[in-house]
Amino acid sequence: MVQTVSAERVTLYQLEEQFGLQSIDSDEVFPEWQQDLPELTLSERHRLNRVREAFDNLARRSVLENTVKLVVVAPLLDLAAFFLPPFYVSTEEEVELTAQDGEFTVRGRMDVLVLKERFWLLVIESKRAEFSLKVGIPQVLSYMLASPHPDRPLYGLVTNGSNFVFLKLVQRDRPCYARSQEFVLENAGDLERVLQILKRLAELVAIG
Repeated sequence: MVQTVSAERVTLYQLEEQFGLQSIDSDEVFPEWQQDLPELTLSERHRLNRVREAFDNLARRSVLENTVKLVVVAPLLDLAAFFLPPFYVSTEEEVELTAQDGEFTVRGRMDVLVLKERFWLLVIESKRAEFSLKVGIPQVLSYMLASPHPDRPLYGLVTNGSNFVFLKLVQRDRPCYARSQEFVLENAGDLERVLQILKRLAELVAIG
């Protein structure tokens, strides 16, 4: 019997059982979130302070997903130059992932997809501020597993506006993923680190 699951409800266990996904050590596969990070300019730091102020103001009420994208995700993508060539940003892309035996399918829509010549670079899923990132991690991984370019590493970002986790997927003999530490908007320097990682990933793909 064929089972179809919404990407919003898929679990890490299901991805492991149906697609062979494996979690591995971050230092082994995902050094990019820690090494050779670019310095930020004073104007970039001022812009990040505005992002914090805007989110703090809105967080006094319930912050919906679209608000998270508008107030937090969009400024970060802009500062990382993902709206400029050679990149292209698409939203609400439909994704379907089916296991080899055809008995299990995951379907969903990606919030934000950054591409370079149709190469998926960064899949971003934004959640309401009240949501734990644990809800979004398997969702983003299911989208990443559906990439049409399994021979290339793929990066993901999950955020609820105040918390951020980066993911990297490498499909070798079996799909493996690693994650960064969790960054928190309220922690000094964390939002700056998020932007530095985004800029570093943009550099790597632009020259790759």
